[in-house]
Amino acid sequence: MVSSVGHVLAVTILAALACTGYAIKCYQCESVSSPKCGEHFEADPGLLLDCARIAPPRFLQSIFPMRNATGCMKKSIDGVPGHPQIVRSCYFGDISNTQTGCQADPSLPFVKQLSCEVCTKDECNGSASIAPIAGAILLFFGVARLLA
Repeated sequence: MVSSVGHVLAVTILAALACTGYAIKCYQCESVSSPKCGEHFEADPGLLLDCARIAPPRFLQSIFPMRNATGCMKKSIDGVPGHPQIVRSCYFGDISNTQTGCQADPSLPFVKQLSCEVCTKDECNGSASIAPIAGAILLFFGVARLLA
């Protein structure tokens, strides 16, 4: 009896952690309004966003009906010639084909995109970090060890 309750508890904890760990967290900022967001990025928890809380940009919603972000991106754009701007945000689209997901907003024809980098780990469009799923795995094994 205790063994089956332990297994149910372990599976429940793992499922809860997996559900909360699915949403990717990315930095969302622009170097024009936030100097910390520039090429020499300074991590700030105030710039971190849970991508499950936002929808794709309007011009991408017809292309990507799914509302889940698939990664993070860092774009370099030239809105004012000679003054590149860094934009960090959630990425919506196919990670293996970034041409569509990285496209510039068509309502801003004067903006020239210089580069677009896409990644799939939490906070990867800023500084490097250990993925939270590693903590979930350690917690799972810890609970399993206690219940064994």
